[in-house]
Amino acid sequence: MADVPVLAPAEEPAPAGQGKNKLLILIVVAVLVLVGGGIGAWFAFAAHSGKKPGAVKHEPLAPPQYVALDPPFVVNFENDQQVRFLQVTAQLMSRDMSTIELLKANDPVVRNDLLLLFGGQKYSVVSTREGKEQLRVETLNAVRKVVAAAGGKPERVEAVYFTSFVMQ
Repeated sequence: MADVPVLAPAEEPAPAGQGKNKLLILIVVAVLVLVGGGIGAWFAFAAHSGKKPGAVKHEPLAPPQYVALDPPFVVNFENDQQVRFLQVTAQLMSRDMSTIELLKANDPVVRNDLLLLFGGQKYSVVSTREGKEQLRVETLNAVRKVVAAAGGKPERVEAVYFTSFVMQ
């Protein structure tokens, strides 16, 4: 007899939808792995950079610019029938160059309003730390009014600093 090859029993073909189901499951698993890896990387890099995930990015602040109000203000005021003098040197601070230019252009108005403000003070009030601080706040408000009247943005004048404060 001749050698007749023995054939292995034939495998039964897979049901029609089973191959598609396996492929679909593999695709879903692959997408989930990729999405999970992406989210994990995002959290890892956000933590590494020192930023909180989802944190709002802010523009870096411009450096502060100062406008010196020169010459110093010298006013007199009464204290118990005695004439007293106040000399104040002040600087204005803003980070906005257009506000700096507006302050310089309106220097006479700023000086006028501040001379009136300083001249209306009471010696007993401005001789205290709290009184000086209150005067500084009032000075900032007066300068902001001038900026607003000139068409600027008053909130961009951030601070007033007294660099010299002499009472006699």
